[in-house]
Amino acid sequence: MNTAEELEFYTVDDIYALPEGQRAELIDGQMYGMASPGRTHQQILGAMYRKIADYIDAHHGKCEVNMAPFAVFLTKDNRNYLEPDISVVCDRSKLTEKGCIGAPDWVIEIVSPSSRTMDYYRKLMKYERAGVREYWVVDPERSRVMVYNFEQIAVEEYAFEEEVMCGVFENFSIIVPKV
Repeated sequence: MNTAEELEFYTVDDIYALPEGQRAELIDGQMYGMASPGRTHQQILGAMYRKIADYIDAHHGKCEVNMAPFAVFLTKDNRNYLEPDISVVCDRSKLTEKGCIGAPDWVIEIVSPSSRTMDYYRKLMKYERAGVREYWVVDPERSRVMVYNFEQIAVEEYAFEEEVMCGVFENFSIIVPKV
């Protein structure tokens, strides 16, 4: 087993040096490759993105919604770089041409078979510590949505096709479709 001194740590520069088309994320200097998403993942992503964007537009909101690949630099160091499936940022001063510097208000990850541990554990802890207000884990295999409202210290579970209330926007909910 490697000791902490023997582990190789990566930085954002290593992410930028990856061959074109290859994607990865960094959590505390550890690089995790990202598999290409499947069709179900992309259908859910598109449907959720449209609903959030339409809500923001209809309410002349100041928040911005982005979908992957969109860089989120959660911490001030160069050892954390994530690409959430959906990120909603309400403080536009965090947005640059490179992505979001700091914690988005709302993050949604859609679980793929290869991302289960990342989405449910590593990212959950990282997003909470960084100051994300709300984190959703959408799991097509289990047809469920886990909602972590870090401001209210609450966790709720919903089935697909149930109305899921968003804590970031008042009177806004999404029904995650079964596809």
